[in-house]
Amino acid sequence: DSTGAVGSSDVVVLLHGFPTSSYDWCKIWEGLSQRFHRVVALDFVGFGFSDKPRPHRYSIFEQASIVEGLVRHLGLHHQRINLLSHDYGDTVAQELLHSPGSWCCCPRGRCRCHLSLLTRADVALRPIPRLCRTSRHHPSCDNRFLFSILQYINQRKKHRDRWVGALMSTSVPLHLIYGPLDPVNPHPEFLQLYKKVLPMSTVSVLDDHISHYPQLEDPTGFLNAYLNFINSF
Repeated sequence: DSTGAVGSSDVVVLLHGFPTSSYDWCKIWEGLSQRFHRVVALDFVGFGFSDKPRPHRYSIFEQASIVEGLVRHLGLHHQRINLLSHDYGDTVAQELLHSPGSWCCCPRGRCRCHLSLLTRADVALRPIPRLCRTSRHHPSCDNRFLFSILQYINQRKKHRDRWVGALMSTSVPLHLIYGPLDPVNPHPEFLQLYKKVLPMSTVSVLDDHISHYPQLEDPTGFLNAYLNFINSF
C-alpha cells in the first residue's frame, strides 16, 4: 500500500495471478506510484505471504469478498477505483464487476471503475489448465493443497456465463494488454475471439516476444500501454 502522486485521487488495486503473488507488480510499482494517489496490492489467501488454511475450499467468490473487504477497510470505496488484474486475478475482477455497487461508488448507476485485464482473460474462451511447478512457486505446498487452489479452473467452467456476462454487460471501460507469445492464450486465435466477444474493449498488443507475464517481461511497454488507457478518460 503506497501513497504516490500528489493532486490525484485515483486508486489502483492490483490483482495477481496463479501461482504467484503481489510481487508480480514489483517492476511497475514505481511507475504506478507516479500516476496514482494510492497503489494497493494484496496476496490472495493461499498465495504469497497470506494465510494458507488447510483444509479449505478456496474460491473466486471468497477472493472477491476479500478484495471488497480490503477496499472498505482502507476507506477507498468512495474513490475512483482502477482494477489491474492478471491471470487468476482476472476472474476475481470479473466477479467484482458482477456486483460493483457492493464495493465501489456508483453515482447515477455508473461505476467509477476501470478494468485492465492483463494477458489472461481466457474465461472469454474456455478455461485452459496450466501446469504448476510447486517446488518453485510453493515449496511447502502438498498435492492436496495445490488441488484445492486449482479448483478455480472448475469454477471458471461452472460460472462461465456469470463471469463472461459480467464483462459483456458492464459499463466499466475494459482494456486488454496482450503478449502474442502467451502459451496460455495463443495468438491469433485468442485475440480474435476476445475482440468478437468483447468488441467494446480496447486492446494493446505488445512486442512479438512478450509472453504470459508482460508486466515482468516488458515493464516499460506494459506501463505505457496501461497509462495510455487510464489517461484516455
